[in-house]
Amino acid sequence: MFFLEDEAVQFPFPGPILETMLTADEIHELLSIIDESGDPGSPNSGSQESNRSVCSTDERRRRRMISNRESARRSRWRKKQHLENLTNKANRLKMENRQLKSQFGMIMHHHLLVSGQNEQLRSESISLLTRLSDLYRILGTMHSQ
Repeated sequence: MFFLEDEAVQFPFPGPILETMLTADEIHELLSIIDESGDPGSPNSGSQESNRSVCSTDERRRRRMISNRESARRSRWRKKQHLENLTNKANRLKMENRQLKSQFGMIMHHHLLVSGQNEQLRSESISLLTRLSDLYRILGTMHSQ
């Protein structure tokens, strides 16, 4: 609140103002300090508006800080959940990989067994075909005599 030098200064208390031995600048400084202290009962004090703006600024800053903390907390929680999901997925995939390797091993073992049996059957087939061919030849010579 600014006062012009020719304006009369009104004090909130009644009675005459005694000589203070203060200069006009010192009086203005004291009045500005009084205005800053925020006398809520004084309708003439401009400090209510400044306190309101300071409070609203402080309140906005405090709310923003709380909001940022909450946002950071949610972000950390989402990151933790994502990491847990990835860890679980990695564990499931490792387990599935082990199962697939085990199945592959069993299939390869079965393949080797079947391949061995197949070779054995081929050699038996060749042996039987040779024997059958010999029997036909013997029959052929028996019929020709």
